[in-house]
Amino acid sequence: MTDLGLALERKTVPVRRTGTRRLHRAAVASVLAAVLVANVAAIVWLWIHGGNLHVRTTGELLTSLGRLTGLLGAFLALVQVLLLARLPWLERLVGFDRLGVWHRWNGHACIDLVLAHVVFTIYGYALMDKLSFLGETWTMLGKGAYPGMITATIGTALLVAVAWSSVVIVRRRLRYEWWYAVHLTAYAAIALGWFHQIPTGNELVLQRIADDYWRSLYVATILLLVGFRVAVPLANALRFRLRVADVVHEAPGVVSLRIAGRRLDRLQAQAGQFFLWLFLTRDRWSASHPFSLSAPPHGRALRITVKDLGDFSRRLAEIRPGTRVLAEGPFGVFTDVVRRSDKVVLIAGGIGITPVRALVEELDCEVAVVYRVLDEADLVFADELDELGAEVHAVVGDHASPGGDRLLSPDHLRELVPDIADRDVFLCGPPAMTRAIERNVRRVGVPRRRVHIERFAL
Repeated sequence: MTDLGLALERKTVPVRRTGTRRLHRAAVASVLAAVLVANVAAIVWLWIHGGNLHVRTTGELLTSLGRLTGLLGAFLALVQVLLLARLPWLERLVGFDRLGVWHRWNGHACIDLVLAHVVFTIYGYALMDKLSFLGETWTMLGKGAYPGMITATIGTALLVAVAWSSVVIVRRRLRYEWWYAVHLTAYAAIALGWFHQIPTGNELVLQRIADDYWRSLYVATILLLVGFRVAVPLANALRFRLRVADVVHEAPGVVSLRIAGRRLDRLQAQAGQFFLWLFLTRDRWSASHPFSLSAPPHGRALRITVKDLGDFSRRLAEIRPGTRVLAEGPFGVFTDVVRRSDKVVLIAGGIGITPVRALVEELDCEVAVVYRVLDEADLVFADELDELGAEVHAVVGDHASPGGDRLLSPDHLRELVPDIADRDVFLCGPPAMTRAIERNVRRVGVPRRRVHIERFAL
């Protein structure tokens, strides 16, 4: 299946109007931004009202800055939890992929503020107490001069461990399961920080309204977290009764799982979306993993297709029919809803073909598929795509081979799909590939608003 050119005539339909949806998203985004800014303003007001602008010495200035960075760092820690709390309205607004980016940058800001809080506070008190930095640290920790310092120190260490694990997994040196376990300790870190903030936070101790406000932030976060990360998945498990129905070997190292249940139409899933799957077996129950639907959902079953890319995905081939499944979702905006034109090109890299395969069947417009693999043996769903009458261009080869640097270059993309600049582009694959092809797609004249990306990464 190389440059098949099997384009069957498709019925071209007008693209539905998305103006109302964009206005709704803009309104929700404005409300969320206003809530965020209002809370930051409230925190700064608490800091000012606590007398932190009236400083006379360097030590007082540093401790004052320490209080502000501590309050803001603690607030961003709560935001960090909510960004990936599986809030459906937030995920539908910006998409899981973008939420992950926000989560990463917010995490950087959070850990930087927390560390700045530690340095400013210790150094400021050291100047006022006429002690060295280490001497003041010992006074705070060893002598118990301030309540909650031990718990705060442990919490800070846990946050640093979480940040470290994120850097390591980006470099693929840490197993997903270990990364997941380390990230769970972030909840413990935030809880430990609470026992430091309430008894020692000057702004919170002196004002009842400030204390109530700070407690309300934690209560709201806990309610949203428990509601959408625990209660909703458990309710859905009882409601949909998901089980593995079939396991099909699609290609070497690639398997499809058909997951059956009841009333699955009420999930309101769409082609191109993904779920977080938890298979209830002895060695797979501890961590959920994201996999896209590889066929349009219907009311009887869902299908996912997984490539052997690690210990977990390798063992999925051993799953037995009848295994119970928990699923969180659907997530993602890599769907027909974001389409702006009546012609589409779907570009898939490797196992990134899974959501593309589902979209091919669901899209009711002119579609071309560009399928990038290293070897013809890596092609999946060739027969299914042929049966669907898709115009498929299989791009096979290694960039390192002679002439390989031309593959999916701007010129090559124009050769494969001459009118690509007039189409919406849906792009799914490994992060490095999607970044490179996104640049090339933009160079051929596709506007940014018509480039839709799903990156296959953690």
